[in-house]
Amino acid sequence: MSGPDSNRPLLYRDAGVDIDAGEALVDAIKPMAASTRRPGADGALGGFGGLFDLKAAGFKDPVLVSGTDGVGTKLMLAFATGRHETIGIDLVAMCVNDVLAQGAEPLFFLDYFATGKLETGTATKVVSGIAEGCRQAGCTLVGGETAEMPGMYSAGHYDLAGFVVGAVERTDLLPKTGDMKVGDVLIALPSSGPHSNGYSLVRRIVERTGLKWDDCAPFDEKLKLGEALLAPTRIYVKSVLQLIRLKRIKGLAHITGGGLTENAPRMCPDHLVPKIDYAAWQLPPVFEWLQRAGSISDGEMRRTFNCGVGMVMAVEPAVAEPLMERLFSEGEAPFLIGELAPA
Repeated sequence: MSGPDSNRPLLYRDAGVDIDAGEALVDAIKPMAASTRRPGADGALGGFGGLFDLKAAGFKDPVLVSGTDGVGTKLMLAFATGRHETIGIDLVAMCVNDVLAQGAEPLFFLDYFATGKLETGTATKVVSGIAEGCRQAGCTLVGGETAEMPGMYSAGHYDLAGFVVGAVERTDLLPKTGDMKVGDVLIALPSSGPHSNGYSLVRRIVERTGLKWDDCAPFDEKLKLGEALLAPTRIYVKSVLQLIRLKRIKGLAHITGGGLTENAPRMCPDHLVPKIDYAAWQLPPVFEWLQRAGSISDGEMRRTFNCGVGMVMAVEPAVAEPLMERLFSEGEAPFLIGELAPA
């Protein structure tokens, strides 16, 4: 059908893509990225690729370790509550904690932000969280991709993916399966909540209770429910990396999707299994509420949620106590949850 403007030259903006908004976002991101700079990172944001100099970062015989992840349906809470400031921390955490489990120091990070219509204010909040996560992890935000794709996403919605590259000296690679033996101690580092896993079930439970995201959280009267459940994923790099370099850790497991049941065994050789004493710690209030409100069995809790444990490390029994004392002195709250046993 023709009309009065049928012959008017079309602009990309007419199809729903605003290049000016994208450029404005890049300008807003540049100081955030600069705040994450570290030795080895070169090049300016906006180039065709990010550069990193391993020699300048101090590595001698490095092995590169890469990882990628997202934050799953936790994004739906950000959309529902309008809280976008910390979801970027989750994105970084899910990636850097994974490469840390191989013994690697996260070096640089890239993000992918896709949306139907770019809302610069929202995107800036998301990227500010990504920059904060990078600062916590000691890695550089070297770049990323912002994709505006009209018709692909509902209004106000976006998707996120993160990509990290880390490095570890060859002699420090984890797990050290050849050194693991029966009786090695399992030390847990606490989570800050569900982190970024199990949120499809979380949303189903909240729906069942009839609660709204801005209602008082039943497990924390100081916070609204949505705010409490958006608590960002903890980043363990700075507290754990030094222990790896001191050669005190034999194995690490990042407790993500699959919970303790599926993730703790991933660091073990075939002849060993983690024997976890689930009575060794009190289930945090958020998980107690989720279990009660959803009538969830213990087994389902342990394979869906982290149940208060974000990272598990396997160590020699003789070093467990001094290692925990060191972690306590640095503000961590480690606790024993079991040992390695014959498979």
